[in-house]
Amino acid sequence: MKVKVISRSADEFTRERSQDLQRVYHNYDPNLRPQEKGVEYVRALNAAKLEKIFARPFIGAMDGHIDAVSCMAKNPNYLRGLFSGSMDGDIRLWDIASRRTVCHYPGHQGAVRGLTVSTDGHVMVSCGVDCTVRLWNVPVATLTDSDDSPDNSAEPLATYVWKNAFWAVDHQWDGDLFATAGGQVDIWNHNRSQPVNSFQWGTDTVISIKFNPGEPNVLATSASDRSIVLYDLRMSSPARKVIMRTRTNAISWNPMEPMNFTAANEDCNCYSYDTRKLEEAKCVHMGHESAVMDIDYSPTGREFVTGSYDRTIRIFQYNGGRSREIYHTKRMQRVFCVKFSCDASYVISGSDDTNLRLWKAKASEQLGVLHPRERRKHEYHEAIKNRYKHLPEVKRIVRHRHLPRPIYKAAALRRTMMEAERRKVERRKAHSTPGSILTAPLRKRRIIKEIE
Repeated sequence: MKVKVISRSADEFTRERSQDLQRVYHNYDPNLRPQEKGVEYVRALNAAKLEKIFARPFIGAMDGHIDAVSCMAKNPNYLRGLFSGSMDGDIRLWDIASRRTVCHYPGHQGAVRGLTVSTDGHVMVSCGVDCTVRLWNVPVATLTDSDDSPDNSAEPLATYVWKNAFWAVDHQWDGDLFATAGGQVDIWNHNRSQPVNSFQWGTDTVISIKFNPGEPNVLATSASDRSIVLYDLRMSSPARKVIMRTRTNAISWNPMEPMNFTAANEDCNCYSYDTRKLEEAKCVHMGHESAVMDIDYSPTGREFVTGSYDRTIRIFQYNGGRSREIYHTKRMQRVFCVKFSCDASYVISGSDDTNLRLWKAKASEQLGVLHPRERRKHEYHEAIKNRYKHLPEVKRIVRHRHLPRPIYKAAALRRTMMEAERRKVERRKAHSTPGSILTAPLRKRRIIKEIE
């Protein structure tokens, strides 16, 4: 007779202290667990349902402005600092952690259209429709002391008056220059009251401007003539120009892939471009039901957030055609500006109802300190959801979002219109000479031409 004996040492299984975890050994032989796939599928299903149960993205609102919030800027040198400007000329510095006003910056006589902060975080630049550019000091001492008193205000370091209203401003990622957008593109230095250089291509107003994070001398602008223009400060003239069918409201560069940028358009879509191939968009990001007003990339470069006139905020993967998350509240009105926090954990939005709102980038993420066991549990849930995300039931639960009734009806109407347009093109092609009607993909269809 042959007898198999299992021999185990008691020392390996005895806990040294009562608080220690009991050590358990697993045999991963698949023959011993024929139901392993079914068990994992149920776990993935439960993980997807738990994610929906714990999805509480809204953290809080920052109230203080008395008019619509028109622009925002992050402090690259301080994680908790956020600047906001409103339509009545008020500029505030917020402490995101306490959601309170740290400092006021009065001075503009009209709407503040652009805010930006220097790379070292010590100088903030603002511009508005009152034809002035103002430089402000960002005191480090006040960042630690949140104060709601109206006396905590600052005076501008310098005020530069120019001949046209300004619509946007952006600072170099590495340098002392900043650029303003208005009737033309003007390049300024901190120490000079006149622009050191000016660019103009066409006669329409430039409405947004962004410096490239990888190449300090390259910047992109969008204008009201539906064009997107690339400039190089080392050249005396603009570099390249692409004209679309509808206007681009905002531009954001991918910080991890500085040759790519994404444009927020009036036709409810966002278009990602490669600067080396502007005749075709790399990806079209769809989902909004009204004009996309602002866009901002995450510091990781893997996703970006958009704010729309349809009163919603959406988060897209950098290469995804549809949004992975949509945020909305009953009180939030038209969203004019959005920003990712510098640690990619939060999203800040500014809307027409005078409030700034703080959201979690991951709706079901647990805030606070996590124990190692909790962190491993969350990682296991994410991994098992990714393994079974292609199955119908898991996909349905993960993708489902509750939408407000106006958004739901607008989406249904938009789908009907797009389907009617598609049928019309198909019928026209079927009743025409073969080859006489060519259908361009959407990545090329919205571009009229490229000019160099």
